[in-house]
This record gives sequence, C-alpha cells and structure tokens, in this order.
Amino acid sequence: MSPARSRTGPAQPAEAAGPPADSSLSAARRARELALTVGGPAVDVLVVGLGATGAGVALDAAARGLSVAAIDAHDLAFGTSRWSSKLVHGGLRYLASAQLDVAHESAVERGVLMERTAPHLVGAQPFVLPLTPLVSRGQAALAWAGLRAGDGLRLAARTARATLPAPRRMSAVETRHLAPALRATGLRGGLLSWDGRLGDDARLVTAVARTAAARGARILTRVRALELTASGARVRDELTGEEGEIRARAVINAAGVWAGSLVDGIRIRPSRGTHLVLRAERLGPLPAGLHIPVPGETNRFVLVLPQGDGRVYVGLTDEPVDGGIPDVPEVPEADIGFLLDVLGSALEAPVRRADVVGAFAGLRPLLDTGPEDGSGATPRTADVSRRHAVLTSPDGVITVVGGKLTTYRRMAEDAVDAAVVARRLAAGPSPTAALPLVGAAPPRVLAALPAPRRLVRRYGTEAPAVHALGAADPGLREAVLEGHPVTGAELVWAVRHEGALDEADLLDRRTRIGLVPADRAAALPTARSAVGEALGSR
Repeated sequence: MSPARSRTGPAQPAEAAGPPADSSLSAARRARELALTVGGPAVDVLVVGLGATGAGVALDAAARGLSVAAIDAHDLAFGTSRWSSKLVHGGLRYLASAQLDVAHESAVERGVLMERTAPHLVGAQPFVLPLTPLVSRGQAALAWAGLRAGDGLRLAARTARATLPAPRRMSAVETRHLAPALRATGLRGGLLSWDGRLGDDARLVTAVARTAAARGARILTRVRALELTASGARVRDELTGEEGEIRARAVINAAGVWAGSLVDGIRIRPSRGTHLVLRAERLGPLPAGLHIPVPGETNRFVLVLPQGDGRVYVGLTDEPVDGGIPDVPEVPEADIGFLLDVLGSALEAPVRRADVVGAFAGLRPLLDTGPEDGSGATPRTADVSRRHAVLTSPDGVITVVGGKLTTYRRMAEDAVDAAVVARRLAAGPSPTAALPLVGAAPPRVLAALPAPRRLVRRYGTEAPAVHALGAADPGLREAVLEGHPVTGAELVWAVRHEGALDEADLLDRRTRIGLVPADRAAALPTARSAVGEALGSR
C-alpha cells in the first residue's frame, strides 16, 4: 500500500467530470463491506463516529492511502453535525475573546471550504447588525472594530475579496431594505458583514463521507461500537443484532459528545445551542441574515438565518448540559422564550410562541479541562475554548474532541497525524486541504450546469443527474411537500447514492423537512414510498 502523494500547491475544485463511480453509498454496499470488515483482516484505521469530524478522519486517512473502516451507531450526521447554525465561521467570536490561534484556524478552514473543497455547498452570507436604541454608540464602535478585524482575518487566511466582500456601514434606509422586518423607530443604521454559510450541514457530512468512500473507505452506518481497544472494537450491527470484531492498527474515537462513554478519562462539557424554525412569510422578505445583539451582552448575538426553502432559523443559545447525553436533545421552553425576547427587541411585529413551527438543539462537545481561572469557579460554556484536542488513552485509543464544524478538516488531519506517528503507519502528509468533495467544481463550471440552481447548490456537479431522475419519471418531479422545494427524485437519489436506509434518514438528515414536525408527518408516506422504490430498483 503506497502512501498518498503530498500536496505540492493550491488546487482548484475539479472540473465537471462528475464524481467517482465508487462514491455512491447504498444499503447493498453497506452489507457487502460490513461482511468484509467484521471478522476480516485488520484495517489501518478504524474511525468511530460519522459526524463531520469522523467522516473527515475517514477521508483524511483514506486520502493518504490507508485502509479505513468508519462506523456509527446511527446515520451520517446523526448527532451534533446536523444541529449547527449552518454557518462556516471565520473566527470573529474567537478573536474577540483573544483566542487568536482558533480565530486564524477557523478563517483558514472557511477559505478552504469556500474556494477549494466545497464551493457548491458553502457560499457567502450577508448579515446586518441593526443599530437599534438598545445598541449604544460605544457598542456600535466596538462591533465595527470587530468586523474590520474579521476582515483582517480573511486577508490573513488568503481568502479572496470576491469570495467574501468587505464589511461596511449602512444608513437606516439601506438597513431596512435588507431587513424590512426591523423596527424603524430609533434605528440609526446598520453594519453589513459577510461570513460563510452552508445550505445544509448534514449534506456536507454526506459529501465528506462519500468522498472518503471513493478513496476506498468503508462507511458503515448502524454499526455500534460496544468496546474499544487500541487494536480494534467489538461491534454490533444495529439492523440485525449480530456482534463481531473489527481489527485495526489504529483506532480513532470521533464520537463527539459521546466520546467519553467509549474511552475512560475523556471529560466532555456539552453546551446546548437551540434554534427556532419559523415560516419565512412570518418575517417577510429577508435578503440578508441578522445579527441581533443580546441586550446587556457585549459580544453575544442572536442570528436570524433565512434558508431559501420557506423557512427561517433563529438561534442560538449557549447553555451547559448536565446528566446523560440523549440521542436527540430536547429544546427547553426557556431557550425558546429567550430567543423570542431577543427577536422582539429589534423587530417591528413581535414573533409569538405560536409562530414557532419547529425547534432543534445541538450539543457542542467541549473538552472539560476544569476551572480555567484558578479560582475554582466553573466557567460558562460560552467562555470555554473551542480549541480541539487530540488525546491518546493509556491503552492507545486516539480521541479527537472539541472544535467546531468549520474546522472539522483540520481536526481530522491532526487526529490522523497522531495515529500515523503512534502506530507507525505508512502514510504521507494530509492532502485534504486541496481535495474537492463530491460535487465540487469552480463557480464558472457550476454556473453552466444544465440543472436548476437550487439543485446545483445542493448537489454541485451531480445536479444534472438528480434532475434527470425527475425528467425520466414525472412522479419524481413533484415536490414531496406543498411549500417545500424537495422533490421525490432527491429522496430516491439519497437512497441510491447517499447511504439513506430509511424514512428518518431522508426526512431528518438528507433533507431538512423533519425540522418541522407537521411537515415531517405530511411527507412521511412519500418518503416511505421512495425508500421502497429505490431499494426495489437496485
């Protein structure tokens, strides 16, 4: 097995030649590769967890020429990676808290995603920070200085101005033009800034996993790790209940908030981030997102994020979580009330509890390092560093924790570096900073694809193939749900090529329909039919 070639310079996303034929994930491929892996010869690297970081580890190791098996007890992006703000941050928040290395790393990784690896999935999002009467002139000056510093981060990360425009001040008239829902009374103007934005965080994870599969990684969902050692894991197939062993030369624990349940000595301090889901018509036209300052806080904002699918997300909170870690976190009414109160401080018409059609919460896997100020006091989770850590247990299991969605690739690189050194694996340096994900292409190529723009933003160079499914079968051309753009063709594609095994995979992760319970219930029969149709036509 030869090590992967090292990167010799910046690369552009591939032209529209299409994804490798072996990038497709399906139930048949899972069954075939599971049979080869459980009880079979040892792989170089076993990855536990298929969120953004775990999928990134699988891709990094496979791209270096290592043999890889990656498992998850549930589905791709089942945990924290599907509950994010759908943003690819440039590190401004960390700059404000003097975490300069984290801020720079975040800005660099944002540029990698936007310009090299996933320009079809990550684009520029404008944000307006309204200067309401609750924002003092001193706070406004501080915010403006922060935005200018954030633009300096962009420059230091060598991200092009064409990718992320410069921040600027706006008049009250311009501000309300971009955000008509804002209260006009007392509005002095606004600050316009730009950041990276994902159309869908779970789709990014799916693209990373499929790119890893194209490099030979075995992506095995519904496989639970029961016990880890430095030489492998005892696992259970959650579809059949059968147990067995996977042998590996290196084991990397990337289970996020569940990492501590698999390896002794790992202490996680989960932090809950809650978002509300509103119908877009409730707020009216929103050409830009909003940063609404939290009254009484100097560097904390509630985000209003238009999605382009008839919905708007409003978030987020940052609250510590005690006790056990649930598979799907619940949303406390206190979080909903807090977000509605902050919205009410800036909008013309109040948003009421009845307007909230859905809500979701994610748990950030922050590393618990104990009191940070020497006083014995426990810091707020909002103040805990977002630095990631790669830790090796006494028996040799490598765990990667902390960090955030934006920096998943760097976290993966560091974890594989540690495994290569500790287990003396034959592999070169990581090539993933220049490795386009499935569907990626330069903007000029994406713009010329013969497919609807919405599909191009979700599937990149695969958009024409998804569109062709609907063209060949009029029944698949129809929207799955009235008022929502997802079509039957997209559901069938997800089962045939993106590893979806059941209706929940389709509604809750391959699409975002499930974020609104009423929409999920209405779409469930169609999703069930799509699973049956796709599996029946294999």
